[in-house]
Amino acid sequence: MSKRNTQANKAAARERLREERERQAKKDKTRRQVVVAVSAVAALAVVGGISFAIVQSNKPSVWEAAADAKNVTAPKNTEGTDGTTVVVGKPEAKKTLELYEDSRCPVCATFEQGVGATVAKDVADGKYKIKYVGATFIDNADQGEGSKNALSALGAALNVSPDAFLKYKEALYSTKFHPEESQDKFAKDSYLLEVADSVPALKGNAEFKKNVEDGTFDAWAMKMSKAFDKSGVTGTPTLKMDGKTLTAEGSDNPPLTVDQFNASLAKVMKG
Repeated sequence: MSKRNTQANKAAARERLREERERQAKKDKTRRQVVVAVSAVAALAVVGGISFAIVQSNKPSVWEAAADAKNVTAPKNTEGTDGTTVVVGKPEAKKTLELYEDSRCPVCATFEQGVGATVAKDVADGKYKIKYVGATFIDNADQGEGSKNALSALGAALNVSPDAFLKYKEALYSTKFHPEESQDKFAKDSYLLEVADSVPALKGNAEFKKNVEDGTFDAWAMKMSKAFDKSGVTGTPTLKMDGKTLTAEGSDNPPLTVDQFNASLAKVMKG
């Protein structure tokens, strides 16, 4: 091999090495740019995710929004501001029994199961009317939604008729359907509709079903709950007539049997 060819080969090898280094340098630069870009995107995603989470956490819940609603859709058969006055019974009845209840309340269930039929008969006979005030404080204590959701569903039943309202309330408190206080079954629309199937006026009632599932009366339920909070009543069930609280003889407890109820009622009906 001539000296010239040897030098030429060496020069070519150096040139190939130089070109290879340049290609590698370009690849390294491109890789660094991609890494930086991906890191930037990832950082933006994290920041965006945190921002979204913060925004979401600051959003009011469905029930908080309902409580703050300016426009309230009240059920039919209601009166007063935002329809929070619910009076059921014959207009000519001179007395009114105020009934304060929370749908999840186990003692309310005991009262309704023991005395509810007597109250219903008295109302049908025109002995007195019922003024119903619904509460939701058990939801606050147990971090649930069942009291609110059931109260909204009661509004949907009242929208059908006062009788449907009474029958649905009876079903909600029945031994068959009323859950343990710790079980928030009333938070599920499907369960409330299952209970409603036991009430002829509500079974297969498309409007009632839609109002329950759409939460048509959610804001009304929250306004009703506020009316309870402002009433000064601190527990459920509470029964009042002519400003007097009905209690079992010799105690401050509500009457939970027919005998206890009739005895306490007799005292105030005389007045």
